[in-house]
Amino acid sequence: MHADLNLLTVLDALLEEGSVMGAAQRLHLSSPAVSRTLGRIRKVTGDDILVRTGHTMTPTPYALGIAEEVHRLVREANAVLSPSRELDLASLDRTFTVQCHDALASSLVPALVGRIAEQAPGVRLRVLAEHSADTDDLRHGRVDLELGGGTPVLPEFRSETLGTDALAVVMRAGHPCTGRLDLAAYAAQPHVVVSRRGRLTAPIDAELEAGGLRRRVIATVATVHSALQIAAASDALVTTTAILCRPLVDAFGLVTEPLPVESAEAAVNCNWHQRFDSDLAHAWLRDQVRTTLADVLGQG
Repeated sequence: MHADLNLLTVLDALLEEGSVMGAAQRLHLSSPAVSRTLGRIRKVTGDDILVRTGHTMTPTPYALGIAEEVHRLVREANAVLSPSRELDLASLDRTFTVQCHDALASSLVPALVGRIAEQAPGVRLRVLAEHSADTDDLRHGRVDLELGGGTPVLPEFRSETLGTDALAVVMRAGHPCTGRLDLAAYAAQPHVVVSRRGRLTAPIDAELEAGGLRRRVIATVATVHSALQIAAASDALVTTTAILCRPLVDAFGLVTEPLPVESAEAAVNCNWHQRFDSDLAHAWLRDQVRTTLADVLGQG
């Protein structure tokens, strides 16, 4: 037998009010409707629940015995169906998983961890590296947020561009092109491409081709860290983001030069699954990422 939870709501009102009329007024129902429901409750329980004693109705011993439990069940059901719209950060206990490339991990994550710890000490952040291929991690909740240049195409996903970062050319200190990097010199140098998919070209190559130039790519690597490691030990150039990669550039003792051709800035997108749209804690996390990145990029 499938229990009708509506019976609990009416039963709770009957036991609280002590009459059909009082329960009907409380539930904004007609007295005949509540009376019919009382009949169903009596049939299900095998108990009269309320019996008439003069001009009033008195609960049976069975009804008195279950009154507190019925009220608790109704209260809990209402809490499930009407979740709180307030977020208590002090008591929030949750682990969020963020996936991003290593430049974001080095520039955004330290500040983000500090911001989160200050506001919600019970929240933990798990940061994962990008995969070389697309996965279902975002769809299945194994990843809460994807941060990077990509945007999902399926309507079940949400995407927000949080900011942009200009491209720059990274090279070792004392490189022959330091201070005099023009387009011809840029194209003539060896290059390392950063691509999680292992691609040997990037959008900049189309812009070079439009000018009749072509660069020589000697390697493609999955992370900015690996690319800069190669640049630090050779004359290879790495074209990457100017601000987000600054911590890694400084760590390797490298220098940057402006990109000698006009190019669109790299977008930083935040992607998540639509089921988290109304999740207050998830929305708070997105806001922390948004604010922190704006501070890092100087776009706040």
